[in-house]
Amino acid sequence: MSDSFAHRYGIGAQFIHLGVDVGLLTTSLMVGLVSGADGGAEVIRYLALGDSFTIGTGTPERLNFPSQLGGMLRRRGREVRVENVAVNGYSTKELMRDELPALEVVKPTHVTLAIGANDLVRGAGPDEYRARLKQIFARLNAAGLRGARLLVLPQPDWSQAPIAEAFGDRPALAKRIEAYNGILAEETRAAGGVFVDLWPLMQGQARQKLFADDGLHPAGKAYTAWAEALVERFELR
Repeated sequence: MSDSFAHRYGIGAQFIHLGVDVGLLTTSLMVGLVSGADGGAEVIRYLALGDSFTIGTGTPERLNFPSQLGGMLRRRGREVRVENVAVNGYSTKELMRDELPALEVVKPTHVTLAIGANDLVRGAGPDEYRARLKQIFARLNAAGLRGARLLVLPQPDWSQAPIAEAFGDRPALAKRIEAYNGILAEETRAAGGVFVDLWPLMQGQARQKLFADDGLHPAGKAYTAWAEALVERFELR
């Protein structure tokens, strides 16, 4: 796999966040994400954690699912601050190092987590993936996030993407994606979070070819359906 290919598609062993010095999503870069005061119970401080499927690689920022979810909540009369610290090409390892520090800055009332595709492609085995998830969920629980304030999404069925064969046999990829999603679901429930099983929806979107122009990531229309499913599950008390 060439560096240029990796940089273009943001998933796999050599994938690095486009145009950003990774490892610098620290408190210094996140100053100003949340301005001081708590804001009270009426304010939703929503932190989105993940990889390219959360940052919305291949689509305008306004169309990624966290942005659309924030808009849906505002239309319901809620005050929402959306902080999307997801990074293109990240696995559980980089998420722990660079994204979880945002918990201390944002102090989120709600979190979405979607991670695993890059663990799979880089060859992290199921046991390694599970072990890192346990560490991530321990940090999230320690921040008081559980129940409907901790929503977790599967990785989409990118085995049906136009360029998926660049990563291996399509049926084999589909089985591995489902297996990693199964681990994610198990660990979410063990941590008291809510696993939002969008897999049937995601498979249908893949069959409809709802992919961005890069031939790998979902199109904005696909993210709209994800946000619609998530908004119904937000705990708003």
